[in-house]
Order: sequence, then C-alpha cells, then structure tokens
Amino acid sequence: MSQQVLSVAQLNEYIKMLMDGNPLLSDLLIRGEISNFTNHYKTGHFYFSLKDENALIRAVMFRSFAGRVNFVPENGMKVIVHGRVSAFPRDGQYQIYVDELMPDGVGSLYLAYEQLRRKLEAEGLFDPARKRPLPSYPTRIGIITSPTGAAVRDMIQILGRRFPAARVILYPALVQGAGAPESLIKGLSVFAEHIPVDLIIIGRGGGSAEDLWAFNNENLARAIAASPVPVISAVGHETDVTICDFAADLRAPTPSAAAELAVPDAAELRQTLSQSEKRLFAAMSGKLTNAKNQVSILESAAVLRSPHRYLEDRAMLVAFLEQRLTRAADLATERARSDFASLAAKLGALNPLSVLGRGYAVLFDDARKPITDRKGLSVGQNLHIRLAEVTADAVITAIRESE
Repeated sequence: MSQQVLSVAQLNEYIKMLMDGNPLLSDLLIRGEISNFTNHYKTGHFYFSLKDENALIRAVMFRSFAGRVNFVPENGMKVIVHGRVSAFPRDGQYQIYVDELMPDGVGSLYLAYEQLRRKLEAEGLFDPARKRPLPSYPTRIGIITSPTGAAVRDMIQILGRRFPAARVILYPALVQGAGAPESLIKGLSVFAEHIPVDLIIIGRGGGSAEDLWAFNNENLARAIAASPVPVISAVGHETDVTICDFAADLRAPTPSAAAELAVPDAAELRQTLSQSEKRLFAAMSGKLTNAKNQVSILESAAVLRSPHRYLEDRAMLVAFLEQRLTRAADLATERARSDFASLAAKLGALNPLSVLGRGYAVLFDDARKPITDRKGLSVGQNLHIRLAEVTADAVITAIRESE
C-alpha cells in the first residue's frame, strides 16, 4: 500500500483546517504578558506576542478590533485576550487572532461588565435614537432606591426645593446584594403598571464595584430600556459608570444631579414669569398709550369739534356737484339738439317730397308703381300725378320725344 505524499502547503492547510474546526480553539480567553508589541500605524493592526513564564504565542489584532481598545497596550503589560487560534499556512506557524483586549488585574467583574456592555451595545440597546426626552414639568416623580440611604434624602430635598409642585413617590428597593436586580425591576414594573408617574429616577449612592454591581444586571438594563416612562439613571459617583447608565434615557453623574436634571428650578421659573409679566405689561402700556394718542388726535379733529362745519362742507360740495351736473346736462341737451337739427336737415334734403316742392312731379300707373322711363307709357293710359301738395289723375293722349 503506497502512502500519500503531501506538499508542505497541503500539510499546513490541513493543520489550519483542524484548528479552525476545533470549538475549543475558536473561543478562547487567555491571560499573559505583552511582548514585541508593534502598532502598525499604516494599517492600524496590532502585532505582539503573549507570554508567561513557560511559553509564548504570537498574536495579531486587526484594525476593526484594535480601534475598540480604550487603552494603549505596552510591552510588559498583563492582559487578558479573547480570540481564536488558527494557523498561517504560508509560514507554518499558528497564532491567536485577538478580537478583545483588556488589562488583567481588574478581575472577573470588569470582564463580565465589558462583555455585557458590548453585547447590549451591539443589539442597539444604547442607541441614542431610541431614548426619549424628559418631561419639562413633571408633576409626579417616581424614585427607585434604598429608603435609608443618604441619596434618597438628598434627592427628595432637592426636588422639594427646586420644584415643590412635583409629588415624589418612593419605591423602596434593594440596591446591592442578592435580589437587588429583581427588586429594582419590580419598582419599574410598579410605576409602569400601577402608580402612574411622569419620570423615574433609579439609582443609589456611591460604593465599590461590588456594591454597584446590581446596576450591571442584564435584565435590569433591558427593563429600563423597555420602560414606558422616561428613566434617569443615577448610580454612585461621577466616575462610576454602569450598564444601567447606558440603557437609561439620561445618565446623571450622581443622585443629587439627577434631582437637579429632573425638574426645573421654581425660582428661575418665577423670575422668568416675572420678566414675562413685565414685558407683557410694557407692551400693553405701549398699546394703550398709542390708543390714547390716536383718540387725542381724533378729539382735536375739526369734524368732532364742530360737526356742523363738516355738514356745511358736505352741503357745499353737494351744491357744487349739483351745479356741475346741471351744466353738464344742459350742455349735453344742447349738443343733442344741434345733432338732431343737423340730422333733420340731412334727412329733409333726402326727402322726395322736398324735390316735389321745387316744381317736380312723380307719375304712377294704375298699380301705383312709379313710372321712371318711356317703357311704362302708352297712349290712352291712365296716370296718377303726385305733386308737392295734391294728386291728379290724367290720360295720355300723345307721346312725343323730348326736345
């Protein structure tokens, strides 16, 4: 039986295939020390080795992942990396392809925090577009926190001082330890379903990372994001940032700051209203002054001081217009008479009777048709003669040619 002969490339590709198909090698967390670190500035990739006291492995972190690292890696730094192990067939060497890089020594809490933050961020839970604006003048504010801490006293005091019109409703909740996330979620449910409020503040005072860990709970973050009521997250001090801060509609650096952000300052509102009142009064006063001036002008007008003069002026105007109308009518009548006389003269000149008046006559036959030429004449024919003033009957006794 002959044994198959492989090329070097075939062998390396086979080894790569085995590594890529191994689930253990495709999802690894490895702790080690960075050495031979190179930041390839042209490409943005990180190249380095990861070593401990007994071994070393090469590592690469491509630009798409390296851009997410929020610290500057250095040689000798203890880190934890996440990635997969695979072979590079050309060189026959295997290495780890890193997609997450975090400093070691922060413990498992930091690692869990980062992993959850990245997961929820990828889902769009922290997208600013889905966050709602806070009400400008909330009249009912729900607070979810410990009833015994200094944070709740500070918030109630600030809310009462800034905006006394707002009613504050406290839901006493656990803020650390076992059962705290469930207690905080229950508070959100109560305000969403049973006690209507305009705004919710959820949080607590400062503490260690372990004390604040309840606010890094995935279910609590999802409940905050799903709340039908806008939520302000106020956890710890300004430097403390929790998962709930990312999920809430607004993150306040401290519980006291949350109370400041939740409501307007009544004193400032009163000042604003006072200034608006003054501007309104000034505007109304100005309008009244203008109206009074107009009335004074009207009062001084001659028509109001001596109404009969106005009537006299109008009467004079009517008389003047009447005269103009009469003259115009007379002129139009005279012009019409002249035109009529001219037309009558023209019509008289064209009247046949006028011709008869100058000594002429018109001959008619028995049918009363005018005779205009010789063809209508015959001896013995009866004629009717029309003169200017009379009509005569005659008989033709002879017809002669005109000389």
